[in-house]
Amino acid sequence: MNKRPNILFLFTDQQRFDTIAALGNPIIKTPTMDRLVREGTTFTRAYTPSPVCVSARCSLVTGLPPHQNGCWDNMNMRQDLPSFMDKLTATGYQTHGVGKMHFTPTASRMWGFESRNISEEGAGKDDSFCEFLVKNDYSHVHAPHGVRSEYYYIPQPSQLPAHLHHTAWTADRSIDFINQRDTTKPFFLWSSFIKPHPPFESPTPWSMLYRTSEMPEPNRFEGMEDLQTYWNHAQNRYKYKDGGYDAQLMRTMKAAYYSCISFIDYQMGRIIETLGDEIDNTLILLSADHGELLGDYGSVGKRCMLDAANRVPMIVRYPKNFKAGTRCNVPVSLVDVYPTFLSTAECDNPVICNEGAPLNHIADGKTDRDATFSQFQTGSYGLYMITTESHKYIYSVADKRELFFDLQNDPKETRNLATDPSQQAVFENLKQRLIQRMSEGDDQNLIVTNGQWTAYEGHNMPDDPNAGLLYQDPQGTQELVDALGPDYAHTITKPGKESSAMIRTSDRHQPLSQ
Repeated sequence: MNKRPNILFLFTDQQRFDTIAALGNPIIKTPTMDRLVREGTTFTRAYTPSPVCVSARCSLVTGLPPHQNGCWDNMNMRQDLPSFMDKLTATGYQTHGVGKMHFTPTASRMWGFESRNISEEGAGKDDSFCEFLVKNDYSHVHAPHGVRSEYYYIPQPSQLPAHLHHTAWTADRSIDFINQRDTTKPFFLWSSFIKPHPPFESPTPWSMLYRTSEMPEPNRFEGMEDLQTYWNHAQNRYKYKDGGYDAQLMRTMKAAYYSCISFIDYQMGRIIETLGDEIDNTLILLSADHGELLGDYGSVGKRCMLDAANRVPMIVRYPKNFKAGTRCNVPVSLVDVYPTFLSTAECDNPVICNEGAPLNHIADGKTDRDATFSQFQTGSYGLYMITTESHKYIYSVADKRELFFDLQNDPKETRNLATDPSQQAVFENLKQRLIQRMSEGDDQNLIVTNGQWTAYEGHNMPDDPNAGLLYQDPQGTQELVDALGPDYAHTITKPGKESSAMIRTSDRHQPLSQ
């Protein structure tokens, strides 16, 4: 009888597509990811359906893009949609999740998992990782994932030793599951790492793996400001990065970011080794929710349709369906993960929407796929993208501006060709395809009106440099300050509507976080 394969899902948060040595990065050290590249199929043009944590994950687990699942920002997810974990559990898989899932509004939601080791940033003392730190006498660490607020994008050493760091904890709990699982069933294990999401911090000695002098400067060039959208300016403001460029700090930030990825790579290697003889009967899929600008275009964060923020790693190892050492340049998306897992598990009806397809079918040329899409926000704050292997079209509603790139001749996306007469045929084709796609279900005409982008007045950031700053102090911070005594009494700033990253508008904009 045919034994259904296990599924191991290795998932990182905010990892750029270009951070794997075997795929061309000459500086970073990623031997585990390099092995997956050698032994699996790499999808070189993989994109997130939404370049922010919650909406990317909502599309990932439901198989539905944001304009169909209703989640296009860090906002509440619909609770009535089934996940691929629901389907896998129902078909007889033992399903387990470790680490960050970012399910909203309830972080502890199972959403089809039979079991979870729950851990989220900012969860306080109630999640499994925080309980683990208490048991190991590290409850005094107030911000175990790194200090946020003003320090959010400042590289910093971890306050934890390597064996107690969340990256190691995620691997340890994953290994525990593999060793203790029910061997009469195939398993699905989602090992979800919080890093390299900022703050960029790693434990010793990983924090010393890269030095500032080794790091190239970000992708900065004359005219880059013309490629920034409203959301680049908003992120730079609330992440304290719009006060001037510091080349050495940016290079140090990249070194710290690379350290996070190498530490994850090492821990992923431990998980894979635990598979032992079952490795070839295990589909291993590596990906991330979105990228990180990391100073490119003078910006940090995600919420951007340029490749640095929108393009992600995507590697699949499973000898039965994926050829070793091959690369597929067809655009794919996290939406394709749902049908990949379910078809591998031999579930009925593995494809839930017409945009998703099993990745092995795409790699084998069995689909007519030639483009993929992405969306962040909606209404007057909307940001939309369509990309093929050769061209990308972006529309930023807040700026009332179109961006268009020839990816073959300008792979680093430095020249906007939206008004280039020689590009108009391809430009118009992609624009109309994206408009048609975004009009589906847009009953209120928030996005498209009469076959054109709905017109809005646009948005600008306030001139006050303190307006829009983000505060993410951990629970109990005020109590710690109060304990210093009356000589140092101080009420920690609690941002109001004008000084927080909470922007509201009549077209259902939601508060930002992360």
